[in-house]
Amino acid sequence: MHFDVGYFLSLVFHPPLALLRGLLTTVLTTFVSMAFGVLLGLLLSVCGLAPWRLLRWFNTAYIFVFRGTPLLVQVIMIYFGLPYLTNLDLFPQSIQLFGVISLAGAIVAGVTAFALHEAAYFSEISRAAIAAVDRGQWEAGKALGMSPGLVMQRVILPQAVRTMLPPLGNQINGMFKATSLLYLIAVPEMLFIADAVQSVNYKTIEVYLGVSVYYLALTTAWGFAQEVLEKRYSRGFGSI
Repeated sequence: MHFDVGYFLSLVFHPPLALLRGLLTTVLTTFVSMAFGVLLGLLLSVCGLAPWRLLRWFNTAYIFVFRGTPLLVQVIMIYFGLPYLTNLDLFPQSIQLFGVISLAGAIVAGVTAFALHEAAYFSEISRAAIAAVDRGQWEAGKALGMSPGLVMQRVILPQAVRTMLPPLGNQINGMFKATSLLYLIAVPEMLFIADAVQSVNYKTIEVYLGVSVYYLALTTAWGFAQEVLEKRYSRGFGSI
């Protein structure tokens, strides 16, 4: 056996259409999961900062469960466990959204698992960022007649975003790689397609190394995008 350099270079620079579709699935799954995870994480962070003990306990319990168990286990439990426990076909082969978009049930399950998992981490990221904003900013906003919600929206969050961006960028990078776990529930992302390709031509090392280049390209490209965003927001907002 020998390493086929020609095939490896061909796979990297002239990938088959199936692999490009897998790449698109990886990217879309990452950003959709992160979007829902960030929104849910913000809500959880509000619970963590709330004056009501029950909400704080809920936030603590949620984080304890989703940060304390492996993401792989969560994907399996949501895709296989929830339908089994509820006796409902929650993730059928095809799910229609608004009568227009058709999604595979496995993708919906994967996005659900990733979003719930990410929310636990982003809850702590956003809670720490909000708590880091000087308390005087709250008082200044109230002195201007703003409601607590308006102070949060216009004063606190814009400043907290600067603190959130670096760890959020790292979470997105991690999510690009975590999508490979969808291979186990037959979602046609990059790793799933790579396994199908190597099972036909038996060029295992060449195929997996080629896919690794694509993952590296994704994380590197996002690294540059994150740097631009951090520079933009570092000078974009000021205090009251």
